[in-house]
Amino acid sequence: MNEIVQDLERIRSQFLSDLDALQTSKELEDLRIAYLGKKGMLTSVLKGMGKLSKEERPAVGKLANEVRELLNDRLDEVKQRLLDQELEKQLQSEVIDVTIPGIRPPRGAAHPIEQTIDLICRVFVGMGYTIAEGPEVELVANNFDRLNIPASHPSRDEGDTFYITDQVCLRTQTSPVQIRVLEKQEPPIRIVCPGKVYRPDTPDATHSPIFHQIEGLVVDRGVSMSDLVGTLKLFARELFGENTEIRLRPHHFPFTEPSCEVDVTCWKCGGKGCSTCKGEGFVEVLGAGMVHPKVLSGTGIDPEEFSGFAFGIGVERTAMARFNIDDIRNLYENNMRFLMQFK
Repeated sequence: MNEIVQDLERIRSQFLSDLDALQTSKELEDLRIAYLGKKGMLTSVLKGMGKLSKEERPAVGKLANEVRELLNDRLDEVKQRLLDQELEKQLQSEVIDVTIPGIRPPRGAAHPIEQTIDLICRVFVGMGYTIAEGPEVELVANNFDRLNIPASHPSRDEGDTFYITDQVCLRTQTSPVQIRVLEKQEPPIRIVCPGKVYRPDTPDATHSPIFHQIEGLVVDRGVSMSDLVGTLKLFARELFGENTEIRLRPHHFPFTEPSCEVDVTCWKCGGKGCSTCKGEGFVEVLGAGMVHPKVLSGTGIDPEEFSGFAFGIGVERTAMARFNIDDIRNLYENNMRFLMQFK
């Protein structure tokens, strides 16, 4: 009994001495294991209590419990103190000066095609138009038949259209969106339809098999050609400058009658004649016309009561004009040195 009591007193005294020398929470954990672990000093001593007589066990057991409680209590106290000290040290070593300017990440910019689409749409939204969208994989009927494009038309050849099946194709224009709107919405209608279109063109400086269009449609009572001219003139001046004039040339589109090609004053020479406009002073930018009565009647709208006009704008051609880009392929190659010019 005396030997176990002496061991317990020695453990208590040595533990208090070792505890005062601790500097870190890791040293504290090592000390806990050394005294209270499965192979710790106190654990080893307590294993010898089985050799004591019944009379000796209560007194020794009481002392052993007192020593264990002392060790646990002091370990908890010192643990909290050491954690507080380590936290304070960490806070002092990791001080952040919030007055130092931060590192700004490089800012990107909208692609010139997206900038052009956004600008054109904002011009027409300002005139009361809404934006309509539709699928890029379209029914042949919507892409051709319901736009009054006959089966013999060259645009329906496999060399001019990507066919998925006999009844489905990649849209060659955004006009099918107009058909979908005409079917679902009663006049008055005033929409613009931006989006990608597909044609099997060989890529070169002015052609791409994937490009973008924005088409517009207005249908209401009493809509006339003069409304179309006024709209396009306002659009041209918003996009190319307040001194821009437009010129209409007769043309033929199956879905409009009458139809026209629309030119604007050359943005480079102001109409004087240069290499950009080939000396004419005007540059072609879009096609337009009055909506064909067959297109209206085919979507359930009475052409005797309603009339309308439509127009289509090539986004890439407009972007190339606005930013003086001479090769359409530059718009698709993702060359950062090229694109960063348009921030």
